[in-house]
Amino acid sequence: YEACAEAAAWLRARLREPPRVALVCGSGLGALAQELSDPQTFDYADIPHFPRSTVQGHAGRLVVGRLGSAPCAVLQGRFHLYEGYSPAQVVVPVRALALAGVHTLVLTNAAGSLRPHLGPGHLLVIRDHIDLPGLAGRSPLVGPNDERFGPRFPAMTDAYDPGLRHLALALAPPELHAQPGVYVGVGGPSYETPAECRLLRCLGADAVGMSTVSEASAARHLGLRVLGLSLITNSSPGDEEAEGEVAEGAGPATPAGHEEVLTAAQEGARHLRALLVALAPKLDEPG
Repeated sequence: YEACAEAAAWLRARLREPPRVALVCGSGLGALAQELSDPQTFDYADIPHFPRSTVQGHAGRLVVGRLGSAPCAVLQGRFHLYEGYSPAQVVVPVRALALAGVHTLVLTNAAGSLRPHLGPGHLLVIRDHIDLPGLAGRSPLVGPNDERFGPRFPAMTDAYDPGLRHLALALAPPELHAQPGVYVGVGGPSYETPAECRLLRCLGADAVGMSTVSEASAARHLGLRVLGLSLITNSSPGDEEAEGEVAEGAGPATPAGHEEVLTAAQEGARHLRALLVALAPKLDEPG
C-alpha cells in the first residue's frame, strides 16, 4: 500500500488535474493517448514503484489529460506475469491511480478468438472473465489483506459493470461487430496449443489473452467500476483431428505471431478509439 500511495502522491504533485477515468492500452492500442487534450506525459521509469514495460507495442508511458470532457489517464502499456513480474507488481498502476482519484477503469487488450463468429477486427465487450492464474493462486490479492485497498474476500459478481457494458455495445461503431462475451486470462507467453484452446472453449471462454484479469480483480477489490474491451486480432489454433481435417469453426493451425497481432490491433484501433472518445464523458458520470 505504501508503494502505491507514494506513486499516487508523486503524480498528484505534478498533475494539473487529477484523472477520474483510467484506460489501460493493450498491445498496439496506445495511440489512444493522441486523443487527449492538454496532455501531460510521464515515463513509467520516472514514477516511483512502477515496473518497466518490456513488450513490443507497449510504450511504457502514462499520459494524463482530457478525453472529451473527462479527466483521463491513459496507460500506454501494461505489465504481464510472463515478464517475470509478480501479480502485485502487475497491478501497481491500477492501485496508484485509484489512490490518485480514479473511479472507473477501462481495460483494453488484443485477444485471440475462440469462436467462429468472432473474427479479427471484432470487439468483445467483456461480461465476465476466467482468471486461470488467479484460480491457481497467482492473484494480486494473495497474501495478507490490506483493508485500505479493500475487503479480504471481494465479490466478483458483475466484475464488469453492466451499465458500462451496455453503453459500450450501444455506442460501438458497426465496423467493430461488438458483442458481449467471456475473456479467459492465461499466463503466457507461448500461444495456446489446439488442445488448450479446446479446453478453454469447453470452459465457456470466447476470447483468450495474457492480461486484464489481474487488473480487473485488483480494481474490483478497490471498488472501481470496470469496463473490459478485447479487440480480436487473431484466431486461436483450431481443433485439428487426427486425420488432418480441421473441425468446423476452427481457426488456422498456426496462430499469428506478435507482429501480426500488433498489425491487426493497429487496424482496429481507429474504430476502438472512436468508441472510447464517445464513451469517455459518460464514464465520468456517477455509477
